[in-house]
Amino acid sequence: QVQLVESGGGLVQAGVSLRLSCVASGRAFGTYAMGWFRQAPGNQREFVGGISRRGDDTGYADSAKGRFTISRDNAKNSVYLQMDRLKPEDTAVYYCAAKPTAYNGLWYFSDSYYDLWGQGTQVTVFS
Repeated sequence: QVQLVESGGGLVQAGVSLRLSCVASGRAFGTYAMGWFRQAPGNQREFVGGISRRGDDTGYADSAKGRFTISRDNAKNSVYLQMDRLKPEDTAVYYCAAKPTAYNGLWYFSDSYYDLWGQGTQVTVFS
């Protein structure tokens, strides 16, 4: 069973960058498609970005396109979310999620697809 631990959140000023990391324990990390989600107070959890199990396919929410980049290093059991030009509306708890899949080239935008979740890391952006 894979367990996920996020890190890298913080309190930052608008316009700067942050890089979130998610490290997975357990085996076979390379068989999981991964996703990043976020949830702001009073809002539903929303998709940020997804990456296929080999990292060769990615997808983003419109709010993340052009500013956020998801990547992974299967040798390090890690997935990353590089967030550039942060805005106050990016303030949320960010979660990584994992879905076991036999298929390459697929990522998933709906949280209902994912089986495993981390505990989240807080990102607060002030103007």
